[in-house]
Amino acid sequence: MVLNSKGGSGKSTLATNLASYYSTQGKKVVLVDLDPQLSSIDWFEARPRGRSTIIAIDASRGNFRAPRNADYVIYDTPAAVHGKELNGYLRRAQSIIIPILPSPVDMRAATPFIRKVLDNGRIARKECRVALVANRCRENTNVYHQLDAFLRKVRKAPFISVLRESQNYNRAAERGLGIFELAPFLIRRDLDQWQPIIKWLASKRSQPIH
Repeated sequence: MVLNSKGGSGKSTLATNLASYYSTQGKKVVLVDLDPQLSSIDWFEARPRGRSTIIAIDASRGNFRAPRNADYVIYDTPAAVHGKELNGYLRRAQSIIIPILPSPVDMRAATPFIRKVLDNGRIARKECRVALVANRCRENTNVYHQLDAFLRKVRKAPFISVLRESQNYNRAAERGLGIFELAPFLIRRDLDQWQPIIKWLASKRSQPIH
């Protein structure tokens, strides 16, 4: 589940690129769009036919059921999620990625939200894991270093990667693709930044403890 109560943090970008990645690995992927803006659904509808096996579900109006035979269910969530709605989302999740932009406004908004997520009972019992990702970053800027320092201070949630601001994401999204489906020579640096995320999702640290 890609989650952040702040709008514009890049949740749909992360969700669709994760769906693209697992699809290219031959996995059965379900992409669940909980956001009324339906950015992930729009991405899916632009996707070339026969490109891969992704099932997209418009869950923005509530009730839905993901196929049981899916290898991965990826949730794209709306902004302004709090209270019972947030707790309901957390009950569905096994691994949570919180993307945060390098801006003072986003960092201030993230602080209470991350605290609410980490205080949830499922996370406290280690039934669900949380990781932080810095998104749309320009390295070696003052605000980048501020975000880096902020994320490293968050307890109980690892800071796993920095995704740079790159036109590759726009190029891919326009065609209903993920960056993993672009020409390799275009995306070497981006792929390097995604490897810690993929590794964390595959590790025991992102799996529930039973």
